[in-house]
Amino acid sequence: MNYKNLVTTLLLILTFFCCYGQKKEADKVIFDTDMGPDYDDVGAIAMLHAFADQGEIEILATIASTKYEGVAGVLNVLNTYFNRPEMPIGVPTSKAIEQKDWQHWTDTLLANYPHKIIKNGETPDAVSLYRKVLAAQTDASVTIVTVGFLTNISNLLQSKPDEFSPLTGVELVKQKVVKLVSMAGKFPSGSEFNVNQDVSSSQYTIANWPKPIIYSGFEIGERIHTGVPLIENKKIKNSPVKDVFAISIPMAEEDKNGRMSWDQTAVYVAALGHEKFFDLEEGNMVVADDGSNTWDTSAKGQFRLVGKENMMQIEKEINKLMMHQPRKK
Repeated sequence: MNYKNLVTTLLLILTFFCCYGQKKEADKVIFDTDMGPDYDDVGAIAMLHAFADQGEIEILATIASTKYEGVAGVLNVLNTYFNRPEMPIGVPTSKAIEQKDWQHWTDTLLANYPHKIIKNGETPDAVSLYRKVLAAQTDASVTIVTVGFLTNISNLLQSKPDEFSPLTGVELVKQKVVKLVSMAGKFPSGSEFNVNQDVSSSQYTIANWPKPIIYSGFEIGERIHTGVPLIENKKIKNSPVKDVFAISIPMAEEDKNGRMSWDQTAVYVAALGHEKFFDLEEGNMVVADDGSNTWDTSAKGQFRLVGKENMMQIEKEINKLMMHQPRKK
């Protein structure tokens, strides 16, 4: 090998290690949750922290799309458990749904686990927090994942310039956000809770969101059952995540083999992408005034997850991620 070829080879090797030998920068994620009335939200936030501990994502904020008193404290309990007690939390101050869990697991968490936030009023308004966090990020760097109502997203899109940014909500999203991954809808048609409980917000978001949306529909999470391995794991003690599933699974016959896992799939795709377990079908969700939805395959810019095979393998992965334990300080 002559000198010129040797230099060229060395440069190629150096380029490989510089570009590919280093771990990619963690994706930045904002997590938007109703945190009840269902409890798959708890599994989803456990996964979120697991991915953050693994370096796959950076959590920018955890934001509630509900405003029942105590939701901020519940988020603070879970963030504190995973050693992120200062994680920003936002709660809507304008009109929002206030429905909470009927199993009272939220009350159990607040009574038994450390948290500094007691009242929702100790946290910023959800949209203000969105705008503050987004304005501080580099362009095209943020993924938003919603596993609750689209109330905050609709309000964000309609927001005006403020002390955080001279941009409107739509302009801010267009500049800072890569995509929205949303547990929303039932496909190819049906009616789903996150969409039909705040119809106007769902309709406005779908009509005005300026970036791609990936929907993880009801029919995806319905086939994935999780939580039983968690509650049977005797090594896990004093865990708010385990407590929630241990309280709730026995309360419903349909959950005896594990709770259906809608929210977890959205977090999984936001962190790791869809390719391993899903294909994407392009189209557009259409929401009727009664909250039911259909899927228009002639439209562009939105996508729904379609499972490649059965859901057993992703079920195993989600169960494992939900058993993630906090990093030692």
